Amino acid sequence: MWLELIDVARTFGTRAAVNGLSFQLERGAIGCLLGPSGCGKTTALRCIAGFESIDAGTIRAQGTVLAQPGRSLPPERRHIGMVFQDLALFPHLTVQENVAFGLTRLSRDERARRVGELLEVVGLSDRRTQYPHQLSGGEQQRVALARALAPKPDIVLLDEPFSSLDIELRERLSVEVRSVLKQLGATALLVTHDQQEAFTVADVVGVMRDGKLEQWATPYDLYHRPATRFVADFIGQGVFLLGDVVSPNAVQTEVGVVHMNGAGEMRPGQRVDLLLRPDDVLHDDASSLTAEVCARAFRGAEFLYTLKLPSGARLLSLVPSHHDHAIGEHIGIRIEPDHVVAFEREE
Repeated sequence: MWLELIDVARTFGTRAAVNGLSFQLERGAIGCLLGPSGCGKTTALRCIAGFESIDAGTIRAQGTVLAQPGRSLPPERRHIGMVFQDLALFPHLTVQENVAFGLTRLSRDERARRVGELLEVVGLSDRRTQYPHQLSGGEQQRVALARALAPKPDIVLLDEPFSSLDIELRERLSVEVRSVLKQLGATALLVTHDQQEAFTVADVVGVMRDGKLEQWATPYDLYHRPATRFVADFIGQGVFLLGDVVSPNAVQTEVGVVHMNGAGEMRPGQRVDLLLRPDDVLHDDASSLTAEVCARAFRGAEFLYTLKLPSGARLLSLVPSHHDHAIGEHIGIRIEPDHVVAFEREE
């Protein structure tokens, strides 16, 4: 395994910033630690980089121990590249000088060749003699990435790399950064609180909460097969609807019987909260099941409607925007979840 964390813990005073963190990242994969502020994701990244010691557990890269309690390789010996949140470009150096900064062991010709290759990959060959202040935010981001990749590190760490950019640029750069990392076959670990960013860049995502890993899975599985209630609530949009299990594969709810696709994990008589995503609730004028529109958000191609059921429970539904319904109007709906997710009711 290229990168491996085993029961890693880091404590500050009485607070465990990272608590029993374990995951594995394969060579050439892009991973992401995702979670709200204060969940421990940046501390975990700093422990991997060698900027923080660990109080328990083991961090390995390619089988080599990077850190254990009382034993830690210094950052410069870990063969890790780092893209910092503030980018940390040298303002007095040109683009090509910034990228070449960590290549002192190469000959002049080798250094020039490596810098040229990377500037070509990140699309900045024509800006090589510019200084950071002459570049846009997106261009500065690509320079920082090229500099981190220049020494051919075993792992590249990216700490909230797009947080200072506007939404449109952030979305475009997320795609570009993934493309660059994949083109170079780099192994990378990203830290972010933005799930769209995580889903765009990463092959596998770990959702963190209070220093612990709730789930380590593909973006698809996090959305459709959340392992915990926190992941279900944190990832995407959705609501929980009260239901009663009537068979191992079916739940009776206010909107009818929802079948569990053979999940068979629930006991008849059990009360559960059923997760319904906006794409599980379909608009259907012919349906006898109706709900009241109590809020709506126009998204161009579609509306996101908040719908109120007779009990007062609410659902979310994505509806093509040519179905333009007013607040207070009742519309027909049909429940068709692709993946049924239910959690035991928390009384």
